[in-house]
Amino acid sequence: MNWSKWIRQTHRWVSIVFTAAVIINGVTVVQGKYNNRLGLSAVAILALLLLTGLYLFFLPYVNKWRG
Repeated sequence: MNWSKWIRQTHRWVSIVFTAAVIINGVTVVQGKYNNRLGLSAVAILALLLLTGLYLFFLPYVNKWRG
Protein backbone atom coordinates (compact mmCIF):
# COMPACT_ATOMS: atom_id res chain seq x y z
CA MET A 1 0.00 0.00 0.00
CA ASN A 2 1.45 3.37 -0.97
CA TRP A 3 1.72 6.42 1.26
CA SER A 4 -1.46 8.19 0.07
CA LYS A 5 -3.63 5.11 0.52
CA TRP A 6 -2.21 4.60 4.00
CA ILE A 7 -3.01 8.20 4.96
CA ARG A 8 -6.52 7.90 3.52
CA GLN A 9 -7.20 4.70 5.45
CA THR A 10 -5.81 6.25 8.63
CA HIS A 11 -8.04 9.29 8.15
CA ARG A 12 -11.11 7.06 7.84
CA TRP A 13 -10.32 5.11 11.00
CA VAL A 14 -9.44 8.23 12.98
CA SER A 15 -12.79 9.75 12.01
CA ILE A 16 -14.53 6.70 13.46
CA VAL A 17 -12.50 7.00 16.67
CA PHE A 18 -13.27 10.73 16.86
CA THR A 19 -17.00 10.08 16.48
CA ALA A 20 -16.85 7.56 19.32
CA ALA A 21 -14.90 10.04 21.48
CA VAL A 22 -17.52 12.75 20.91
CA ILE A 23 -20.32 10.35 21.85
CA ILE A 24 -18.44 9.28 24.99
CA ASN A 25 -17.87 12.94 25.89
CA GLY A 26 -21.57 13.66 25.49
CA VAL A 27 -22.54 10.73 27.69
CA THR A 28 -20.11 11.75 30.42
CA VAL A 29 -21.36 15.35 30.37
CA VAL A 30 -24.96 14.17 30.74
CA GLN A 31 -23.96 11.88 33.61
CA GLY A 32 -22.01 14.68 35.30
CA LYS A 33 -18.74 12.72 35.25
CA TYR A 34 -16.87 14.91 32.75
CA ASN A 35 -13.16 15.53 33.27
CA ASN A 36 -10.63 17.52 31.27
CA ARG A 37 -8.50 14.53 30.30
CA LEU A 38 -11.41 12.97 28.43
CA GLY A 39 -12.14 16.23 26.63
CA LEU A 40 -8.53 16.71 25.65
CA SER A 41 -8.36 13.19 24.25
CA ALA A 42 -11.05 14.17 21.74
CA VAL A 43 -9.07 17.30 20.86
CA ALA A 44 -5.91 15.23 20.28
CA ILE A 45 -7.83 12.92 17.96
CA LEU A 46 -9.25 15.96 16.19
CA ALA A 47 -5.73 17.33 15.64
CA LEU A 48 -4.68 14.08 13.96
CA LEU A 49 -7.85 14.18 11.88
CA LEU A 50 -7.01 17.76 10.84
CA LEU A 51 -3.49 16.82 9.75
CA THR A 52 -4.56 13.85 7.67
CA GLY A 53 -7.47 15.83 6.23
CA LEU A 54 -5.23 18.69 5.17
CA TYR A 55 -2.86 16.24 3.52
CA LEU A 56 -5.71 14.68 1.59
CA PHE A 57 -7.11 18.09 0.66
CA PHE A 58 -3.84 19.39 -0.80
CA LEU A 59 -2.75 16.12 -2.42
CA PRO A 60 -4.47 16.73 -5.80
CA TYR A 61 -3.03 20.25 -6.01
CA VAL A 62 0.48 19.06 -5.22
CA ASN A 63 0.24 16.26 -7.78
CA LYS A 64 -1.01 18.74 -10.39
CA TRP A 65 1.83 21.14 -9.53
CA ARG A 66 4.42 18.38 -9.81
CA GLY A 67 3.14 17.68 -13.21
